[in-house]
Amino acid sequence: QVQLVESGGGLVQPGNSLRLSCAASGSIFNFNLYTMGWYRQAPGKQRELVARITAGGSTNYTDSVKGRFTISRNNAKNTVSLQMNSLKPEDTAVYYCNAHTIFSDFWGKGTLVTVSS
Repeated sequence: QVQLVESGGGLVQPGNSLRLSCAASGSIFNFNLYTMGWYRQAPGKQRELVARITAGGSTNYTDSVKGRFTISRNNAKNTVSLQMNSLKPEDTAVYYCNAHTIFSDFWGKGTLVTVSS
């Protein structure tokens, strides 16, 4: 069984920063092989990709967060992080961690980020 556990969400004022972390575990889970991603879902909207990082370290971001968010991974600790700077109210959403290969997809339960003054 694979588990992805997100942490770091909360309430933050516009312009401030948050760092999300996702810890992956599982007896047959080889973290190094997975593309790791952060998705978000705002109220009344579909879940969207925010950022992802491949096993080789290549990254891509949705346009709305480019230059503000940075995704990183630590293969030794089986973790992936999302550094979010200059947060905006429209970043408010539940953020989900995802682990993906062509054979499987795993999801965390999500962490709520609220950007509000």
